[in-house]
Amino acid sequence: MARLAQTAGLTDIQQEILSTVRDFVDKEIIPVATELEHRDEYPQQIVDGLKELGLFGLMIPEEYGGLGESLLTYALCVEEIARGWMSVSGIINTHFIVAYMLKQHGTQEQKDHFLPRMAAGDVRGAFSMSEPGLGSDVSAITSKAVKDGDEYVLNGQKMWLTNGGTSTLVAVLVRSDEGHPEGTAPHKSMTTFLIEKEPGFGEVRPGLTIPGKIDKMGYKGVDTTELIMDGLRLPANRVLGGATGRGFYQMMDGVEVGRVNVAARGCGVAQRAFELGVRYAQQRHTFGKPIAQHQAIQFKLAEMATKVEAAHAMMVNAARKKDSGERNDLEAGMAKYLASEYCKEVVEDAFRIHGGYGFSKEYEIERLYREAPMLLIGEGTAEIQKMIIGRRLLEEYRFQG
Repeated sequence: MARLAQTAGLTDIQQEILSTVRDFVDKEIIPVATELEHRDEYPQQIVDGLKELGLFGLMIPEEYGGLGESLLTYALCVEEIARGWMSVSGIINTHFIVAYMLKQHGTQEQKDHFLPRMAAGDVRGAFSMSEPGLGSDVSAITSKAVKDGDEYVLNGQKMWLTNGGTSTLVAVLVRSDEGHPEGTAPHKSMTTFLIEKEPGFGEVRPGLTIPGKIDKMGYKGVDTTELIMDGLRLPANRVLGGATGRGFYQMMDGVEVGRVNVAARGCGVAQRAFELGVRYAQQRHTFGKPIAQHQAIQFKLAEMATKVEAAHAMMVNAARKKDSGERNDLEAGMAKYLASEYCKEVVEDAFRIHGGYGFSKEYEIERLYREAPMLLIGEGTAEIQKMIIGRRLLEEYRFQG
């Protein structure tokens, strides 16, 4: 067992789950990840294996057929999966954000209808906030829902939808001015709608089109798409929680879970980069000895390992804070910021250790080098995390003059 990134205080069940996931990653993901990534091929066989392990129901309560595990267990599983191939962890993440939002904010009818099938992996979730003209500025959303009798009509274009093609349930954030007078703050006139659809591309239900996959530098295999709503009609019972105007708060609650997930992904990718770097440093010889015996490389390995350990500790703290029922936006923001930045640095150091071979697609580090930048952007950029952290610190340390 590797010494780095160990987690104290886990139950026997948690340790058994993590051991099972790690074994699956070593046997079923790492051997094929680079080949599938280079082909930009959806990892169907891997996803089927995760379904058999019950991971799609990991955090869903037992009463709905899930395992009822904590956010910490989930984050540690994500860390292991991202160590194998980050794209696979993205497939799980978007699913669980939607499941979490349903568990926390859904009506009883919505929970009964969706959660058992999500736990079984028969319904796959995706969520959508971003649009072509906005990223972090969620208040600038222009997609809109207008009430028409007992239904709502949705129009607009969404962007950067992970699992856009393979998902069958999408939680979409749009403006809904109905019931909210002019001048209402933008975040108080947003609503989350639950859209059921067929998997695939093109028109997946009347009024809803998934144009196709976005070609990306990295984070391949998983389908990232746009979503176009043109007269999409939904019944009122597909408003998450049954009331309009709560969507922004519901999404932000889900994003806190997502930020812990991104931190866990950063930890997993950084761990794999360290593993590759420390192994190569012991195999590659220069000037008559392994490069690991050169002080410059030992310094680099020391820095990499310290960053892996620090990021893991902050990620675990953020997950445990959320599990305790406490507000964790400060801890989640810090963990996401630190883990993604350290991931980039550890991957680059491992890349440098590989020398010219790091630039070859035959070596796994080349794939990690293209994957790490996505973590700097996903679930809020570093600048957004700093804003969140700064504001929360001023709340906690308000000067009483």
